[in-house]
Amino acid sequence: MRKQTGPDSVHLNTDEDLQTFIQHYDASVVGVFSGADSSHLSEFLKAAGLLREQFRFAHTTDLKLGEQYGVNSECVLLFRPPRLANKFEDSVVVFKDYLTIGSLRRFIRDHIYGLCPHMTLENRDRLRVRDLLTAFYDLDYHHNVQRSNYWRNRVMKVASLYSGRGLTFSVANKKDFLSELEDDFGLGTSDGGELPFITIRTRLGHKYTMREEFTRDGQSLQRFLDDYFAGRLKRFVRSQPVPERNTAAVKVVVAESFDDIVNDPGKDVLIQFYSPSCPHCKKLEPVYRELADRLYADPNIVIAKMNAVDNDVPTGYDVQGYPTIYFAPMDKKDEPIRFEGGRELKDFLRFLKREAGHSPLLGGSKDEL
Repeated sequence: MRKQTGPDSVHLNTDEDLQTFIQHYDASVVGVFSGADSSHLSEFLKAAGLLREQFRFAHTTDLKLGEQYGVNSECVLLFRPPRLANKFEDSVVVFKDYLTIGSLRRFIRDHIYGLCPHMTLENRDRLRVRDLLTAFYDLDYHHNVQRSNYWRNRVMKVASLYSGRGLTFSVANKKDFLSELEDDFGLGTSDGGELPFITIRTRLGHKYTMREEFTRDGQSLQRFLDDYFAGRLKRFVRSQPVPERNTAAVKVVVAESFDDIVNDPGKDVLIQFYSPSCPHCKKLEPVYRELADRLYADPNIVIAKMNAVDNDVPTGYDVQGYPTIYFAPMDKKDEPIRFEGGRELKDFLRFLKREAGHSPLLGGSKDEL
């Protein structure tokens, strides 16, 4: 949403004022009250002051302005943007519950986006708190509303069949998200042509792409969704190729082999997430290799590394800088432990002695470290 100038809430005196206010690119929140001394108006203005950077607010003290929307008492009307008007849902939603700042915030949050909102760089984080399907195409609501809604209506027709199943829907301009689509979903700049490119990103970070071409009758999207809800889809993972040979002491892990190596329930695994260009990673390399050499004879411990720049990092591992090192204990793969110690050999050995499920074997013999 654009930052709002002027008052927190615009005072509307006439129906002409109301119509002018709601004919806007963004959604509009309009309070309808019985008079300037209404306690509900006072609460509404407090909410507008807190939320004005996210939403557009206006109010009127003339109850007659609400009659055309089927209300004749104090309420709040949420007008979705006219450019997103469609036959699958109401363009106006009425809030009649007890008005507090919290209840109004929840009402706006739950209803402002509707069945299939326009995802932008500004609102994507708010939309992605839920499992989200997005149709990416050449969308342009500034210059071609009709063409933009052509594909959106086809997505909405299918979306209406799957409401209430925990998946939300959206459309977005492919050009705004090109780098994300290339990095996160492997989409080339020429893929898809004019047809929408469909992705699902869950709140846990799992990613899926629809490989079948989008059909105008929506049948391909329905098949994709049926497979998704049935658990038949394979997650999309950005991964380097699995190495043909992986016999060195430090095992090379890629996203496609992460489950096989790091999540092996019978192994304790120390996994380093690194960047090829990171000087700290290069400095650590000889120490890390010596650690792997010392533990090479231990069949229960794996020392591994993964290029976190060119491979998706699995959920549960927070990698914000390099190197980041985690320990994945045997039989507790959903509880990885972040290594926060020093970077000398003795520091790693002391850590493994404490966290491993057995006393590590050094050079083929038991050593109590």
